[in-house]
Amino acid sequence: MSSPAQRLSRGTILAYALPGVMLSMAGVPLFVYLPKFYTDTLGAGAGIVGLFIFAARILDGLADPFIGRLSDGTLTRWGRRRPYLIFASPFLGLCLLALYAPPELSPNQAGIWFGLLLLVLSVTWTLVNVPWEALGPELSGDYHQRNTLFAWRDGFWITGIFGAVTLPLALSWLLGLPDTPSGERQKFLHYALVVAPATVILCWLCAALIRERHSTSISSLGQATSESPRHAELRQGLALLWRNKPFRILTAAFAVAAIGANLPATLILYYVEHVLLDTRAEGYLLLYFLTGIAFLPLWVRIAAHWGKKPTWMAAMAVNAGAFFGVFFLGPGQGTAFALLAAISGIGFGAGMALPSSMQADVIDYDQVLSGRRREGAFIGLWSIIKKTSSALGLGIALPLLALAGYQPGTEQSESVVVLLRFLYAGLPCICTLLALLIIARYPLDADEHARIRAILAESGAQGAGDPSPRPA
Repeated sequence: MSSPAQRLSRGTILAYALPGVMLSMAGVPLFVYLPKFYTDTLGAGAGIVGLFIFAARILDGLADPFIGRLSDGTLTRWGRRRPYLIFASPFLGLCLLALYAPPELSPNQAGIWFGLLLLVLSVTWTLVNVPWEALGPELSGDYHQRNTLFAWRDGFWITGIFGAVTLPLALSWLLGLPDTPSGERQKFLHYALVVAPATVILCWLCAALIRERHSTSISSLGQATSESPRHAELRQGLALLWRNKPFRILTAAFAVAAIGANLPATLILYYVEHVLLDTRAEGYLLLYFLTGIAFLPLWVRIAAHWGKKPTWMAAMAVNAGAFFGVFFLGPGQGTAFALLAAISGIGFGAGMALPSSMQADVIDYDQVLSGRRREGAFIGLWSIIKKTSSALGLGIALPLLALAGYQPGTEQSESVVVLLRFLYAGLPCICTLLALLIIARYPLDADEHARIRAILAESGAQGAGDPSPRPA
């Protein structure tokens, strides 16, 4: 682990952050474009697609802590994390090609193909993403530089979202693809042919340019294993996590906020088409993400003065405050929707980068409790939360729409429109308010983190008992 005085070079930050562009471009369409592609173009049932996604994400989530703990204990001359970037990314690329470019299938076969491929892809994704994310908290121990590091990482992730929105449009225009099922197939085929190999290349580039801190990582693990068996019992590990009060609060707040964030991502195409009676969903997405990218550096500066928790709370309040107005919009109000989407996007970037930075601080706290660096275990649990929230978004929203009578390609009933409004705008605002109430109790700030780092320095990175942070 780096000392607070040890600063990362811009090259190191970029090498670490760059895979986020393509991992984002690979993953975003899974929950924004592909559900509608498989339901409306390939004919798979909305309820079947939603339930398959829910099942796949839950089952995949079970693998996340396992992969995290596996990477924590992977000691090679290349480090703990980089071997996964090197060897798992090609399999991820192959899965992307199969899912984005399905063969000719019947509607039922299309739903099964989507569900099974998503399960396989999610496991390969975990093999790449969990070690990659776990690498970040290891790179810097400085409270404020972590904001910069994760702002770059999540900024590139948002850039990838921007690319995920624009590239399909660009491919349709450049290739002259018609707005037909055949054109949709060609669009996603060429999208996969760009994204899959680029994902592998950037993962390899990160592995080649980043040097893990072997001595610290291995020695701290070694110190822990000299006192206890190498593979500690799961019950003991969970007990340590439960003792970690900042982790409990941060995890709960993030989980609730993530459910609210994933519902609009899942339903925007449905909302724009059937509530606003509009066809410019991609344009609204671009506006939202561009605003998020533009304001992310400002949030980093604000966090340097206010602290991470108050800044994240402010960003959530901006996001929910604007999004509340979306619930009351209807046909022909695209301009109002664009304005509210832009205002809501102001807080989007901070809602990604700051929780990641706070998680790195929580991992330091865990090291005081356990005497071990367990980034992989924490990232695995964090990944469960992210995937479960997205699974809840799709697994609940799409079946509910199906039960309400949703029919693709036709005018929807009033009950479907009302349900879309609530799921797209009302429920996310409720989730954000709950997350604000939870995170208000988070106790770690810059002073508390400095005290934790001092304890680690004095104890030689070994466990030193409960540092007992003061209440928020």
